[in-house]
Amino acid sequence: MEVHLTPDLQAKLDQLAGATGRPQGEFVLEAVAGYFDQMEQVRQTLDRRYDELRNGSVQLLDGETAFAQLRAKGEARRSQRL
Repeated sequence: MEVHLTPDLQAKLDQLAGATGRPQGEFVLEAVAGYFDQMEQVRQTLDRRYDELRNGSVQLLDGETAFAQLRAKGEARRSQRL
């Protein structure tokens, strides 16, 4: 497999490899592995939240209610500082 980078990304990779003495391929492999790990965590979170909604353990809030709750929390925090 080949990976084609934009000139800007290639320059950053060149600079990083030069500064650290590590091969460019190591950075590419770490970046790809980290991306897949992160996507797996996101997928698990979304699946868990969907299950919680489906089984009723959490309830949806409409946008206005959520915004009102956030505003109230912010006002409460500001009043505690005074």
